[in-house]
Amino acid sequence: MSQVLDAPPPTAAQADPADQGLPPAELAAKYGLTVSGARPSLPAYVRQLWQRRHFITAFATAKLTAQYSQAKLGQLWQIMTPLLNAAVYYFIFGVLMNTKRDVEDYVPFLVTGVFVFTFTQQSVLAGTRAISGSLGLVRALHFPRASLPISYCLQQLQQLLFSMCALLVILLCFGVPPTPAWLLVLPALVLQFTFNTGLALVMARIGSRTPDIAQLMPFVLRTWMYASGVMWSIDAVLKGRDLPHVVKVLLECNPAAVYIDLMRFALIDSFHHDQLPHHVWAWAVGWAVLAGLGGFIYFWKAEETYGRG
Repeated sequence: MSQVLDAPPPTAAQADPADQGLPPAELAAKYGLTVSGARPSLPAYVRQLWQRRHFITAFATAKLTAQYSQAKLGQLWQIMTPLLNAAVYYFIFGVLMNTKRDVEDYVPFLVTGVFVFTFTQQSVLAGTRAISGSLGLVRALHFPRASLPISYCLQQLQQLLFSMCALLVILLCFGVPPTPAWLLVLPALVLQFTFNTGLALVMARIGSRTPDIAQLMPFVLRTWMYASGVMWSIDAVLKGRDLPHVVKVLLECNPAAVYIDLMRFALIDSFHHDQLPHHVWAWAVGWAVLAGLGGFIYFWKAEETYGRG
């Protein structure tokens, strides 16, 4: 055994003479060598992710549990944080600016919008830091890097499900009855999760090369929130206003506004079909496919670069 371990590497004289002058690529192919950390094919990459599905879910759950582990109220902050945000927005927009006059069931309307937009907002922010904030893990272990942004989005979905429990209580307290339409929440959440994940994958790739983007994103997301009808009704604002057609289309087809409208339509009895943009389900599916598939491919194309440099 010691002779095997201590044996010197073969010298040039001992090497196969046929290898002399071969290009490195041909030499590697001859001996079955591959580039370390090379990007796998897209189908192989998807299979690798599926094989690590348990890691993705466990990582998301662990991050969610540790998020408020140092706070005395612990996991209660998962519900209290979005509720406090909604209370602030209600005071500023509902009371001071009196936007509630145009909206029936304003409190359920507002809380639904805050919870749904927060899901997208936090998924994007977490995705932006998914690679740059986990360099130790990325450099130490070999795994498909898309596992990280996906797990962060799954963490935010779990957070939203906690918030939805509080939302249902609020709906009942304000006299909104449960209806079969509440079942529409499930497809709406699936579509929004797909959209959020695709967007998080795009931002994860950008954030891995340009960490400063994480400092800019809160301002971008805040602007996006104000344009998404979280605190006010887009339908009520557009009525009677002579705005350019392109502005109306952009406001109605805004993906965040689309998913918020779908959730309001599913949960709030007074939010009627005529308040929805035309073909809202088609827009929701289109945004989910475009962001989900496009974001995944965009992230996969830079797989071998993450954690380097």
